[in-house]
Order: sequence, then structure tokens, then C-alpha cells
Amino acid sequence: MNRALPWVLLAAALAAGVYRLREQGRLWICSCDHVLLWTNEYWGSNTSQQLLDPASFTHVLHGFVLCGLVTLVLPWASVAWRLSVAISVEVLWEIVENSGFVIQRYREGTAAFGYRGDTVVNSAGDVLSCALGFFLARSLGFGRALAVFLAVEGVLALWIRDGLLLNVLMLIYPIDAIESWQAAGH
Repeated sequence: MNRALPWVLLAAALAAGVYRLREQGRLWICSCDHVLLWTNEYWGSNTSQQLLDPASFTHVLHGFVLCGLVTLVLPWASVAWRLSVAISVEVLWEIVENSGFVIQRYREGTAAFGYRGDTVVNSAGDVLSCALGFFLARSLGFGRALAVFLAVEGVLALWIRDGLLLNVLMLIYPIDAIESWQAAGH
């Protein structure tokens, strides 16, 4: 049972996350009544409604960061335990990100004026993206993972005028010039 425990906790975190998202009023799927595996829209109505979208890359980067932090804090833990902790943190983020307070904060402090929160399917895609990032970072090692992280941030800034670092900055400390630059891109 000891070897199964991290997987049981991971499954419990996922189930609790789905339950909480539904309690918050998150729809299972897009109100458009179809599910796409990928939508290229970042500032459109399909963003955060389909399984994967350009923001999924920021969740891959969450996996990079969480892999590093969990390894730093729990160096003795097995990969299964580290993954379980990382995914539990990501599920917690999905719950917070889809709270009324944070949705309103995105609308007021970022260029995501019409953001209405994620569907459960999109949150599942975000968690899967985080897991992918966790395993990528683990296989790359710190130096290469950092280089990939910075490259992805650069590509996202050019492509969608956003990224993990910009997203966090604008959520915590909105800057009008950045919001204007982002808004000009859509």
C-alpha cells in the first residue's frame, strides 16, 4: 500500500478538484456544446473552454516550476510523491484561478476582459499540461529546463502577448502599459 499511497492521494486531489470546480459553477464543457482538443484562440471565446489552448503552455511551465520546488523541498521523496504533490498544488491553483475573486481580478487587472473561468475539461487539460512539464523538467535537468522555460516565455510573449511570468505580474501588480500592449494584440 505504501507504494500506492502517492497515486491514491493524486487521484483524491483530482477528484476533489473536479468536485470543487463544479461547486464553483464551472461547466463540464464549453457552453457551445462541443469539445475541441485544441483551440488556437487566446483572447477569444474558446479560450479556457476547450481541452488545450495557448495558455496550456503556461501550465507546462507550472510543471517546470513545481518540479524544481518540490524536488528542492522534498529531495528524499520518490518521483511518485513529488508528482503527487506537484499535481495537488496545480489542482489547488485551478480551484483558486476559477474562484470569483480571481476571475474578477483577471478582468480588472489584465487584458482578459471577457474571461469567465475555465471549464472542467480545460482545467483537466491544464493539469495534464502541468504533469507534462513536470516530467520534461525532470528529464532536462535544471540548466536545460531553465533555457526551455525562458524560450517558451519568449515565444508566448511574441505569439499571444502573455506568458506565465506576465500573467503572474499582471495578476498581482497590473501595469497599464503591459495591459495596453496585450490588448493591442487582440
